[in-house]
Amino acid sequence: MKPPLISCIVPVFNGERYLREALDSIRAQTYRRLEIIVADDGSTDGTAAVVAGFGEHVRYLTQPNAGPAAARNLGLRAAQGDFVAFLDADDLWHPEKLARQMARFQARLDLDLCVTHVQNFWVAELAGEASGYRGHPRLAPAIPGYVCQALLTRRTLFDMVGAFNTGLPAGEDTDWFLHAAEHGAVMEILPEVLVYRRLHQTNISWGLTRVNSRERDVLLQVLKASLDRRRPRRDGSVAAPYQFPGSGWQQKR
Repeated sequence: MKPPLISCIVPVFNGERYLREALDSIRAQTYRRLEIIVADDGSTDGTAAVVAGFGEHVRYLTQPNAGPAAARNLGLRAAQGDFVAFLDADDLWHPEKLARQMARFQARLDLDLCVTHVQNFWVAELAGEASGYRGHPRLAPAIPGYVCQALLTRRTLFDMVGAFNTGLPAGEDTDWFLHAAEHGAVMEILPEVLVYRRLHQTNISWGLTRVNSRERDVLLQVLKASLDRRRPRRDGSVAAPYQFPGSGWQQKR
């Protein structure tokens, strides 16, 4: 039997600077049965030319700019794999990321999704900026990766949970993971760092400080909506608590 096909979806908006490295890290995976889909969210730079350089190895889809959630959904609609993974255009995967995750699905037939730990790293030109964040908790050597870049999931889980919320300008991955947990998805987190998230000029606030008031408001909106969905039932009972594996973040389901 052939191993399951994994659809690797790369949402991108004006990402020509780092996109080639991201795609190279997918093509370097030791798990070989892959399809690679770039979902271009209306880029106006050289993104299309970068993708064209990979020839038939990468499928290229484009849409008018509609945000990261819509770009992920664009790739998801075209995905043909039994499993789905996402990699942002400025991030990198460890070569064994997908192989190690797929091994867990083979060992646990009940598993719905698997994530890994993530490590943030700075671009060279921000070395001075990096010193100001020394000791920041999100710069720890390993961070539980409840983000799309660290996810490998069965395609059928999206049929149950739904796609990403295009009404959110940010935090669509947090929103989706909360919905998955509320639907009783079986999750596992690997202890290894298998995703490397690049910190550069345009993503520092969301990635580290979250000082942007709009983004903070969106995150609070997502968390409040999740809590509202888990209000006590009409019969007065309260659902049993759950905890995202390895995160120390307990919610109710």
